[in-house]
Amino acid sequence: MSLPPAFHDIAKRVNNWGRWGEDDEIGTLNLITDATVRAAAATVARGRRVPLAVPLRQDGIQTGMIPGRINPLHTMIAINTEPFGPGTVATSDDAVTMGLQAGTHWDGLTHVSHSGKIYNGRPADSVTAHGRARFSGIETARHIVSRGVLLDVARARGHSRLPGGRAVTPEDLEAAEELAGARVRSGDIVLVRTGQIQRYLEGDRETYAFPSPGLSIRTPEWFHARDVAAVANDTLTFEIFPPEIEGLWLGVHALHLVEMGMPQGQNWNLEELSEVCAAERRHVFLLSATPEPFAGGAGAPVAPVAIL
Repeated sequence: MSLPPAFHDIAKRVNNWGRWGEDDEIGTLNLITDATVRAAAATVARGRRVPLAVPLRQDGIQTGMIPGRINPLHTMIAINTEPFGPGTVATSDDAVTMGLQAGTHWDGLTHVSHSGKIYNGRPADSVTAHGRARFSGIETARHIVSRGVLLDVARARGHSRLPGGRAVTPEDLEAAEELAGARVRSGDIVLVRTGQIQRYLEGDRETYAFPSPGLSIRTPEWFHARDVAAVANDTLTFEIFPPEIEGLWLGVHALHLVEMGMPQGQNWNLEELSEVCAAERRHVFLLSATPEPFAGGAGAPVAPVAIL
């Protein structure tokens, strides 16, 4: 089944291939300039730090809906071992096996492909089992620090959390922008809160995963027009799930990652940040969110921190 004409129409309008040169591998992260970061740092008033990651644990977010994306299997490989002999300093070490996108994470630009292509027109078969991603591996996203903007769509629409299957539209983003009292601008990292992560935090992993609110197929054009550097939200699937257009699975993923070259994040815990921003009546902050640099990775875990 081929992608519908509506998808290709949007793809033409948001395509960034060649915008930063034929050799570019980081896409919209080019929009995070030194001036952008200086302006982001100027938003810090109190120095309050709000963590945005969920804990990595064996009974984590993954339910088996995505084959192979396993929750962390954490093993102690040394416990109070005295490597230099009895009576010396003892050490404890641990190891972990997990899906790189199991918890709070960024999707890299090679996470999806369509029509045989990844970002900047490179062939999808440049991602291989042994060589991993030859281009645009997650390690190239090595400086994701910028101004963050919380678009609290749930709160803007008068909800604690949006219902499952609710599409977040450009109109919702603008309502949340009005609530924030700040306009999204070039180089920003936008955090879209639906409140869906509450289901996971309450122990309801199944309905956290499906059905889920998420971004509409109409939103990539909004982010493209604003020159957003990256987008993250508090859901497992990022986009509305099931999709708005029958048969168009992961259409928003393909538009963001393949056409725009824009990283996207999932499973971010935006609950405390929502409360802090509402209390302080400001929704902009310095955001530090550089992923773990797994060479050739299609994504990676991240422990983001908003600094207000």
